[in-house]
Formats: sequence, structure tokens, C-alpha cells
Amino acid sequence: MSRSIKPGIVILVAALMLALPLIANAGETLDAVKARGYLIVGVNGGLFGFGMPDEKGVWRGLDVDTGRAVAAAIFGDPDKIKFVTLTTQTRFTALQSKEVDVLCRNATRTLTRETELGLNFVAVNYYDGQGFLIPKKLGIKSAKELDGASVCVLPGTTTEQNVADFFRTNKITMKPVVIEQNTELNQAFFSGRCDCLTSDASQLAGIRAVAPNPDDYMILPDIISKEPLAPAVRHGDDQWRDIVDFCVLAMIAAEDIGINSKNVDELLKSDNPDVKRFLGVTPGNGKALGLDEKWAYNIVKKLGNYGEVFDRNVGEETKLKLKRGLNAQWKDGGLMYAPPFK
Repeated sequence: MSRSIKPGIVILVAALMLALPLIANAGETLDAVKARGYLIVGVNGGLFGFGMPDEKGVWRGLDVDTGRAVAAAIFGDPDKIKFVTLTTQTRFTALQSKEVDVLCRNATRTLTRETELGLNFVAVNYYDGQGFLIPKKLGIKSAKELDGASVCVLPGTTTEQNVADFFRTNKITMKPVVIEQNTELNQAFFSGRCDCLTSDASQLAGIRAVAPNPDDYMILPDIISKEPLAPAVRHGDDQWRDIVDFCVLAMIAAEDIGINSKNVDELLKSDNPDVKRFLGVTPGNGKALGLDEKWAYNIVKKLGNYGEVFDRNVGEETKLKLKRGLNAQWKDGGLMYAPPFK
């Protein structure tokens, strides 16, 4: 005698079957990174303060330290890492094709990049906006005075679209000078091939910092866009996204609750439940991410909190002389805000 199967059971079985591939793929990236023994991070390679080697060949920068934070969380060692220099044209393809595990390359989170390119951006590690770098000898005070100017710009970026929109909206004209490589673009600007260089304001500060004569150049006050810069990972591995996301957030949260590289060991004795959970004294967060319980402790111990990373790489005591601004903690008027670590 045949019996009918209840529709609810059919739906449940179908849902479980659909979920099987996702379950099987969970942790794929983390497993690959552990098996390899080091993390592969896509970076700019030529942007002072964010991602480039110093005169001794040591990689330095805010994005570099963001990548190192992920390595510290996974291995307890921020130096178990390989940096791959990527252009604006190759950065997303390299991530999609698994040439890199994570992209930490001053990339702006946008709707189409998340959807059409199949990427997941995580917590913002630098809030920025697009500006203009010019020689002071031009004698102008606003980007609206750039009518007819030649403008150096990188292709395949939000920058390229934003500057075209800005000139069109203000009914002025421009002559784009499009060059793919950062180094060549900067050389073109400094040699006088274009009147101005447009990019994220933080990048312009980094470019000016290594100019032959930095004082000969100025960044105009006009900010023409919102550029939330964040690391990115591929769609399809939620555990990996969670790990990279909370590595960025760990640096932000540490600063918020007063943990830094100098006091982190002493705070292992703290009675504060938030501090105990964050540092892994009270277990749970590490297991939830598939990491050691001291993952966040290792980030702060080896690299510092977000404020320390910011000040060391791009802050007011560096050549960039950048103020915290939007990148200050939420309680100080900025946008840096981390969810509870519980």
C-alpha cells in the first residue's frame, strides 16, 4: 500500500540536499591556507603608507598590516604571509581565480563588485573620498577651476567614473591621461604630462609623500565621492569571510575597549567579561571562527589595535600626516565601530 509523503518533508529533504555542497565547501579557504603554511595577500605594491616595501624590502602599510592580522589570527605569526602586487586591472581577477586568498588593496566596496564580480567585502579598514593632487604653481583653489585640464587617472577604478561624472556635472571639460601602472601614472604626473592626478585622498597623500619635492604639491579641498576601502574575499566561503571580517573588527574593537600591544598581556588577568571573551580567556569566539582561542590576542600583541596600526602607517607623525577624521572611533566622532565579540 503506497503512502503519500507530506509536502513539508519533501521541502525539508530538498533543502538539506541543496545545502550539502555548501557544507562541503565550508572552510575550504582556511584549510588551503593552513595546508600551504602561509597566507597569500593581494596588495598595491607601490602606495606609501598602505602597501609597499621599504628601502630594506620589508613590506609596510595599513593594508599590509591588515593582511598580517589575518595571518596572526590563523598561525599566531604575522610573517607567515606572501604579498602579491596587483594592478587595478588585475586585482579582482586574481582574487576570483584564487591566486590570492584575500585582497587588501585600497579597494572600494560597491554594489556591482559584490554582485557581478562575486566578491564579499568585509569591514572597512579606511574611510576615504576622491580628491585631486595638483602642483601649487597652478594657483587654483578648487577642482571646479580645472576646466580643460589634463587629468591622470587609473583605469578600471571607481576613480575613473567619479572624475568623469564630476566634470560632466559641473559642465567643465577634461583630457584624461589613463595609465594602468601606479608607478608610471605617478611619474607622468610629476613629469608634467598632466595637470592633476585624481585618486582617493589617502592615496594622493601617499603619492605626494614620495614626490621629488612634496612641498611643491597640494591636495585640493574638494572631496567628490565616498570611498569605503575594505579587504575582499570570494563569494562562497562564509567561514573565510567571517575570519577576515572579524580580524579587521578585532583591531577596531581592541582600541574601543582599551586594549593595545603594550597592555594586552596584563589584561589577560582582567575581570572584565568583554576583555576576557575578546582575549580568549573565556573560550568560544575562537571555536566559532575555527581558530585558536587566542586569535584576537595574537593580532593585538603582534600588530596593535587599529589606532596603533593607523598611527604607525599613515598618521600625523608619518610622511602622510593624515588625521583620523572618519577613521576615528565612533565615540570620537568617527565611523569605526565594531559589534560585540560574544
